[in-house]
Amino acid sequence: MAKQGSPALIGALGFYPVVPDAEWVKRLLDWGVRSIQLRHKPLVNDDVALARQVRESVAAGRDVAGAQVFINDHWELALAEGAYGVHLGQEDWAALSVTQRERLRASGMRLGLSTHTPDEWAIAQAVNPSYIAIGPVYRTTLKVMPYEPVGLEQLRAWTLQVSPCPVVAIGGISLERLPDVVACGVNGVAVVSAVTQASNPQDAVAAGLQSSAWCIASL
Repeated sequence: MAKQGSPALIGALGFYPVVPDAEWVKRLLDWGVRSIQLRHKPLVNDDVALARQVRESVAAGRDVAGAQVFINDHWELALAEGAYGVHLGQEDWAALSVTQRERLRASGMRLGLSTHTPDEWAIAQAVNPSYIAIGPVYRTTLKVMPYEPVGLEQLRAWTLQVSPCPVVAIGGISLERLPDVVACGVNGVAVVSAVTQASNPQDAVAAGLQSSAWCIASL
């Protein structure tokens, strides 16, 4: 019998920007991106504004065929809005009760789970999510990370070990580094500053989509 897990992705994630608000989600969908993660981290707690960000992001993805829009962390809001997927860190997953985990599985939402170490990798495989994220692949300055970079060799090895579960690479991935990461056999490459801090985000997206096209064609 197959191990129970989260629903499968509807397609390869490919170029997978992680963005701070719903306006970015809408803009990226207009530019042809089909895999996006909303990671809304406001400086001031505002439950109403957070709910609006989730609602608008989910609605924008629902209106575009083939879109895979994930909500970072806020799984209950995502569930309430009928989101396609949610992405959780290991601490967030560990904090869920058995009942909450069953609610997630029964909802039909796709689940992405972060990993940084061999122990977390083993936990993620046991969870059997829709995809497993591994990182940081390279050193990143966007957030304080208590983990050493994984590197391409380890990324390639773990991707092969966990097949056929999709793997997403994340952490310090620039457009220049993207082809080397894609060549490791991953299902998707998550980027942050490569898009949100680009001098011309639309051009950066076009380049990212082109570089990650092999990621989709090879699956």
